[in-house]
Amino acid sequence: MVEDVTGAGGTIGATRVARADPDGYTFVMGNLGTHAASLGIYQKLAYDPRTDFEPVILVASTPMVLVTRKTLPVHNLNEAIAYAKANPGKATMGSAGIGSISHLTLLLFNHLTGAGLVHVPYRGLSEATNDLLGGQIDMLFDQVVTATPHITNGNENPIVVTIPQRAPSIPNVPSANEAGLPQLQTVAWSALFAPKKTPAAIVTKVNGAIGKAMEDPTIAKRLAEIGADIPPPEQRSPHALRQLVNSEVDKWVPLIKEAGIAGQ
Repeated sequence: MVEDVTGAGGTIGATRVARADPDGYTFVMGNLGTHAASLGIYQKLAYDPRTDFEPVILVASTPMVLVTRKTLPVHNLNEAIAYAKANPGKATMGSAGIGSISHLTLLLFNHLTGAGLVHVPYRGLSEATNDLLGGQIDMLFDQVVTATPHITNGNENPIVVTIPQRAPSIPNVPSANEAGLPQLQTVAWSALFAPKKTPAAIVTKVNGAIGKAMEDPTIAKRLAEIGADIPPPEQRSPHALRQLVNSEVDKWVPLIKEAGIAGQ
């Protein structure tokens, strides 16, 4: 059974799993928000993503892409930065909400460029996308996996993807390296976690089953079509996932605190 537990950026569902019996029947699909950024955002977070879970496997990842409303007169990264600086307090960027990966990428973008874009948080990425398509906001850092259809249909202007190389699903969009801002590196990832002290035999069994599914050509083809990347074999171990969580905490928590985001 799959249960969609919403609220507090996914941390309510993650908390439930952190407190669940480690019997191999309860898992959580975590991400950058629930298992890294949450430490910087919520003062009373009920779990530590580094120590209160057993990492199982990194499932998929997708870079972010900076997109703008169709009527915004910018066509590349330098023009987008210049527009933001020329319109202080007016140039806007939406996000899926406080602490979402779209918000975190905005923090990184403002930090690197001094663009000063005004943050407009929404209750989910679909609401932000709707307002971008309607012209109510200027820009948005969307996941390649969800932005690709709007880009290919010509409804959004793509500016840059947040990885060193181009994304296969939108090959005409320059990478951060090509655009001259190589530090703009953000990847949205999804990974499976079990409660702490879940037996190693269970973790290994589930890891193997998901790893086998990743080798299915149909699954791989579909993920590639929508812009989601299957991790290479060396990134699929529980140890590799633990390292990923630790590195993401080290990267994002200081940036969140620097931005003065109020937690609860």
